[in-house]
Amino acid sequence: MATTDRQATTLALAHALSAAERGLAVIPLSRTKLPALRSPHRDDPAPTPCHGECGRPGHGVYDATTDSARIRELFAAAPWATGYGIACGLPPHHLIGVDLDTKSDADSSAALRELALRHLFTIPPTVVVLTPSGGRHLWLTGPPDVVVPNSAGRLAPGIDIRGAGGYLVGPGSRTEHGVYRTAPGTSHIGPAPCPRALLRLLLPAPRPHHPTPPSAGGHGQGLVQFVMAAHEGQRNTRLFWAACRAYEDGIGPGLVEPLVEAALDTGLTEREARATIASAARLTGHHP
Repeated sequence: MATTDRQATTLALAHALSAAERGLAVIPLSRTKLPALRSPHRDDPAPTPCHGECGRPGHGVYDATTDSARIRELFAAAPWATGYGIACGLPPHHLIGVDLDTKSDADSSAALRELALRHLFTIPPTVVVLTPSGGRHLWLTGPPDVVVPNSAGRLAPGIDIRGAGGYLVGPGSRTEHGVYRTAPGTSHIGPAPCPRALLRLLLPAPRPHHPTPPSAGGHGQGLVQFVMAAHEGQRNTRLFWAACRAYEDGIGPGLVEPLVEAALDTGLTEREARATIASAARLTGHHP
């Protein structure tokens, strides 16, 4: 490995460890901005979905951690890494990334200002990361019981959103196109709360309500099993998704207690579980 690559890896590890100290879960990235470790299941004849349950590294954002020893292990397994990714949607920050891109013809910054004027919100002072291409990443935090999905251009042309299951390239990372840097004046502040009006825009629109006949007991059980199969880091996400589906299918009220029990089995507290289900009810137009 060239000396410059070794230096880039050392710097990336240092930045990743610093981010982890602030509660941000990280993974090593290659110069292409992709996870540096390949999937351990890539040669399996019939790979099954795995988000790290096998215990081996190489599951992308699902490897993200704040544990310094584990971070060092991940970087040791990927000595070609020159950057690091910061997982979004995880506690304690529940990070949301607003990516203002410059690759399209659209003026993403102007589009965000127009959205802010139209929906009456302002972006508070927050962490801003400058990309090598001239774009910007705005870091915001979301409520713990709300799952913000990833999207590309849905909010407006040139504006991508990094939410649950996504990641942001961390400042200090070196890629094929240059280095990601924190904007002057924002390196010593934490990510600000996402304005509620903007948060509503980031959430998917409720699907039309089509009541499901009582014979859908099997479907309800499937949603409960989906929650019970959640691992740490996905428990709220799975519960929120399952509760939304239940309310959309007309079986939400009857499935609240089974979903709560399933969430308790995964390690969530009853208060967390009921708050997440209540958020799903509100999002789908129901009263919890």
